[in-house]
Amino acid sequence: MTERKPPGVPFESFVDRQIRDAQARGDFERLPGAGRPLPAELEGAYDDLWWVRRKMAREGLAVLPPALALRKEAEDALAAACAAPSERIARKIVEEVNVRIRDMMFKPPPGPPLGRKPYDVEEVVREWRRLRNSEV
Repeated sequence: MTERKPPGVPFESFVDRQIRDAQARGDFERLPGAGRPLPAELEGAYDDLWWVRRKMAREGLAVLPPALALRKEAEDALAAACAAPSERIARKIVEEVNVRIRDMMFKPPPGPPLGRKPYDVEEVVREWRRLRNSEV
């Protein structure tokens, strides 16, 4: 709407006239999404930052600072290593996360410090063996 409401005209009448004019011009025909259901994310509680979350998901961006994201990744890798089906896979998981931890230790990103050091692969494998033996 580019036109300003004239003084003395009730707001409701002005808006109604704008809508009628737009309908007469066909401005509401062939809009994207016409005839389709509303997106599922509209069903929950309103989120002021819905567009930020959607953009971040579309761009593949992390919500956490890099150091905190790596902390979470390291904890997940340790749990995955303990649940690995073989010692070879457990070693591989720990060695891969250790590479990322070492990279961040020597090239710290902005944000809070990592607060992690590389895992001792042999110690993790010993824990993996202990967990395997206790399950049998």
